[in-house]
Amino acid sequence: MKHRIVVLGAGYAGANAAGRLAKRLHRDDIEITLVNADPEFVERVRLHQLASGQDLPARPLRDVFAGTGVQVRTASVTAIDVDRKIVDLAGDTGTLEYDTLVYALGSTVADYGVPGVVEYAHNVAGKQAALRLRARLHELASGATVLVVGGGLTGIEAATEIAEARQDLKVVIAARGGVGDWLDEKAQRHLHRVFDRLGITVHEQADVTRVEADGVITTTGPIPAQMTVWTAGFTVHPIAAATTLTVSGTGRIVVDGTLRSVSHPDVYAIGDAAHTPGVGGKELRMGCATATPMAWQGADALAARLTGRKVPEAPIGYAAQCISLGRRDAIFQKVTPEDQPTSKVLTGRIAARVKEFICASAAWSIYHPTFLLPSRRRRLAPVETQPRVAA
Repeated sequence: MKHRIVVLGAGYAGANAAGRLAKRLHRDDIEITLVNADPEFVERVRLHQLASGQDLPARPLRDVFAGTGVQVRTASVTAIDVDRKIVDLAGDTGTLEYDTLVYALGSTVADYGVPGVVEYAHNVAGKQAALRLRARLHELASGATVLVVGGGLTGIEAATEIAEARQDLKVVIAARGGVGDWLDEKAQRHLHRVFDRLGITVHEQADVTRVEADGVITTTGPIPAQMTVWTAGFTVHPIAAATTLTVSGTGRIVVDGTLRSVSHPDVYAIGDAAHTPGVGGKELRMGCATATPMAWQGADALAARLTGRKVPEAPIGYAAQCISLGRRDAIFQKVTPEDQPTSKVLTGRIAARVKEFICASAAWSIYHPTFLLPSRRRRLAPVETQPRVAA
């Protein structure tokens, strides 16, 4: 009987993991099912581009995984019984049983309980949300104000992309703390020069306490706007926390250094859904920068256990932070493995080319899931010889 592996979510983490497992394991021994609510792979790192009016290429998952042995199932996950090893799917799509589960359902926008976010704010946390934002932008008359709430990577990219695409609009960005204040001084100076060039107004130390139809209320006063874009943070889906899995206080699945659940050894969690320390012991942040290496590490650990080989385990570190500032400008900030900024910074068109190369490479690895790795697919070892703990 084949070993059934079910991968939930086909973002950067889930899609990479499914492809890597298909390359590592022999098809006669395994059955890999990839479940995703959207029939296409969504380049989440480009959703600010989609929202601002640019079109992204369609990448149907069935085409991406054609010939790999990975079965694609288009469905939404509604619940998981990790004790009975069953996944419930929405509607009449039924259930899935598994021997090993790879949980990669990612994250969604976090409103932090701020009134009015759900009713009045747009976001770029998913494809459909980005398309709704795009449609609303198209409706705005010249001179209207677009307010972006959040001074992190997503907020900066959304604000600059909108300001560049719609130069007839007034773009404002508001943040609880500083905007981009974690960056090196050179990067911060460049960021604010770009804000000035694009005409973006910055409100720092302005904690938003309420979103309304015509703007927001902050701790420093109201900010009027015809449209609000909420980019203040992300949170995981509540599905894992509703199970008997051990999760963190934020609902992320607690895993060991091989991305395996500390409470259920037949469950692996990767990407935004996983709570694991990186180099230096700090919890890895959500984002593409960690999703892909976590997918590789989790898939390699699972494949090693199933084939009776040594299980790889090493903390994941960072290399850089890339921030697009419209289509012709960017910041490439080198960081330490612990994610601390260094003085090595690229800006301008060169940084934009580097950022584009990184984004394109990440997508290419998804579109060619079994191309880069050695072609040898190993047979599964007898169950009694498979390692039960990390080597």
